[in-house]
Amino acid sequence: MKDFKKYYTIPASPEEVYLALTFEPTLMLWTGDKADMKPEPGTEFSLWDGSIVGKNLEFVPGKKIVQQWYFGDQPEASVVTIKLHPHPQGTSAELRHTNIPDEDYDDMVSGWNEEYFGSLIDFYQP
Repeated sequence: MKDFKKYYTIPASPEEVYLALTFEPTLMLWTGDKADMKPEPGTEFSLWDGSIVGKNLEFVPGKKIVQQWYFGDQPEASVVTIKLHPHPQGTSAELRHTNIPDEDYDDMVSGWNEEYFGSLIDFYQP
């Protein structure tokens, strides 16, 4: 199991980024795909029409999202924590993804950089 941590700068306010990550219609706009999301702890979610699935653990509006991502039968939960910080250029998003299965690590890092945060940054580019 591996962990991944990275900071991304998004040209939008922390409140806008939080809504983009938790509000179903906005999620579908920037991902370009079906999303099921309710920002309530204990609810399950699905992004990119089921490519990413898991359970929502914690929400602090405008500041923090914690989710468990499912990777089949693994002994320890894979947890994603996104913290949003004000930044002169908008928002600094601090990502920490723990317990990524070794065989999925490279694909996950690429997905975070290109599809997830890459698409979100592109969505807010003028």
